[in-house]
Amino acid sequence: MRKSKSNVGRKDARRVAVKPDLPAPNSRPLLQEALPPTSQLATLQEWLDFAEHMYARAGLALGQTATNAHDEALYLLLRLLDWPLDSDASVLDRRVAPALRIRLRQALEKRVLGRIPAAYLTREAWLGEHRFYVDERVIIPRSYFLEHLASSQLDALLTNPSKVRRVVDVCTGSGCLAILLAHHFPKARVDAIDLSTDALAVAKINLKAHGLARRVNLHASDVFDAVPPPAGGYDIILSNPPYEPSAVCDALPEEFRKEPRMALDGGRDGLTIIRKLLQQAGERLAPEGIVVIEVGGLRAAMDREFSHLDPLWLPSIDESDCICAIRADRLAAAAGGQKRTGKSRRQT
Repeated sequence: MRKSKSNVGRKDARRVAVKPDLPAPNSRPLLQEALPPTSQLATLQEWLDFAEHMYARAGLALGQTATNAHDEALYLLLRLLDWPLDSDASVLDRRVAPALRIRLRQALEKRVLGRIPAAYLTREAWLGEHRFYVDERVIIPRSYFLEHLASSQLDALLTNPSKVRRVVDVCTGSGCLAILLAHHFPKARVDAIDLSTDALAVAKINLKAHGLARRVNLHASDVFDAVPPPAGGYDIILSNPPYEPSAVCDALPEEFRKEPRMALDGGRDGLTIIRKLLQQAGERLAPEGIVVIEVGGLRAAMDREFSHLDPLWLPSIDESDCICAIRADRLAAAAGGQKRTGKSRRQT
């Protein structure tokens, strides 16, 4: 999950005592209709304090752009003002022109009252140093794959990373992971697959912005249904698929329900797309290839159902360890066993 790129943090920021006309603790109806007056807010620090208070008062859901209100609000304000995200603490004392104050208020009304995710307001999301265009047609990019690519954990699973020639991102959404793969493996051809033609339209925008339209091929397909196995197979099949159980999707905060449901909902137990992916992956992997899947909170369920595939769990900094890798030989062995017994694993 990307945090604000600004150097303005809580430890070095000079926080001024601002007392705008904020709502009383039990004045929820006021928040449902309008924000308190903001005409007296002159500096970025004052706007930041106000925004943080509004975030807390409204109980906004976080996690799509940043994990705390300070980082998200600061990012949103800087972006709306078109001030550098890597500004130092002195930017907090900078005065906001009256015309720009109107823009900030309008955006905060959409974020606080409309509960529109910040990324949809700025039309962008970041994974590391890479910027991606996003809108309501795609899920907002957030993935542990960034961490594993940067730390070379993914490379360590490969016999020879420098010889990776063919990779695929299944359920690509905005195309962000396909683009990260293309940057990380500069000699590889990349396929990017999604069932949503709306998502693929956004991915096309991002491929052009990153100069990768010729090296990354987009495919409209339900997993691999419309994508035949490539000659020699894929060195890497990567996916951050829909994995939330349907009941979890039903109970998501409003901000997350503004994202496309098909990008989140993994069926009754969350494993519907993952089952299909693993069923189709075997005949599409190179002999020494790997499948890597981000599965959120489904590690226990994966270990139960796919223990015969010996999933290897990659450690993450926050110890969520939600990405697993499965080798081609394990998929091949499982497929061979099914053919001998004439059995297949139950689908949901």
